[in-house]
Amino acid sequence: MKTDFIEIFQTIRAVLQPYATLGFNNRINSETNYDLWSDMEVVAFGKKRNEMYFAAVTIRKDYVGFYYMPVYAEPEMKNVFDPALLKLLKGKSCFHIKKLDESLLAHIEDALAEGYRLYKEKGWV
Repeated sequence: MKTDFIEIFQTIRAVLQPYATLGFNNRINSETNYDLWSDMEVVAFGKKRNEMYFAAVTIRKDYVGFYYMPVYAEPEMKNVFDPALLKLLKGKSCFHIKKLDESLLAHIEDALAEGYRLYKEKGWV
């Protein structure tokens, strides 16, 4: 069980990094913040966009924030969350993580895979 925020951040960032080779790009890649964007011209939510936010991880004062944007594209994406992950959800897309074990990490990996599948299906990546 990881409780050190730096270690939690680095672990989640390592799970996000392979997506940078699957069509996403970083805007921020620092010791405390990592994000992924699709830089494609798409139509989403009835508007033309030059980019789509996918996911991010950041160290905050009291937690590590894991931001998961596919829930905005498809509200039913919440159904892919395991109850252990869902109880950490604050608002629509931010998970507040204070402890990370292998099970929770696997749930994050599963959610990312489903989010990638959705973005691919919509032509956003």
